[in-house]
Amino acid sequence: MARGRGKGGKNRKKGKAMQMKERRELEFKEDGQEYGQVLRLLGNGRVECNCMDGKKRMCTIRGAMRNRVWINAGDIVLIGLREFGDDLKADIIMKYFDEEARELQEYGELPEHIKIAEGAIDPDDDMGFDMAGSDDDDEDDDKEEKKGDIDIDNI
Repeated sequence: MARGRGKGGKNRKKGKAMQMKERRELEFKEDGQEYGQVLRLLGNGRVECNCMDGKKRMCTIRGAMRNRVWINAGDIVLIGLREFGDDLKADIIMKYFDEEARELQEYGELPEHIKIAEGAIDPDDDMGFDMAGSDDDDEDDDKEEKKGDIDIDNI
């Protein structure tokens, strides 16, 4: 019978040391870069991002980030725009941690309606705005009250 010998080797120990590292400096966008929020993962190192300039782009995770930085739906990323070819393709340069994204919002770099650390987001969503005059909840309450008035013995 095999004897338990721990959980990994030197690379695991190096990974633990990386977690203890101090905070990194906040990077702002420059020319040819844009902030974006990941809408969904497409596979093969590609994601669909909603950029802050109002365009939806298909982004590629750069090689240095693959299998080292895990990107999920709803994450805030820095995108490098391509100067050649298609305008709707870009490259992911870095992923912001949740606290860094909140700092960007405080500095006014990100719009206030962007949800941070909310997980998967709906691309058809109104971006956190409640439409005036939508009383769907009131209608549902009225239907439930009418259902409660039905006599079960008469059915």
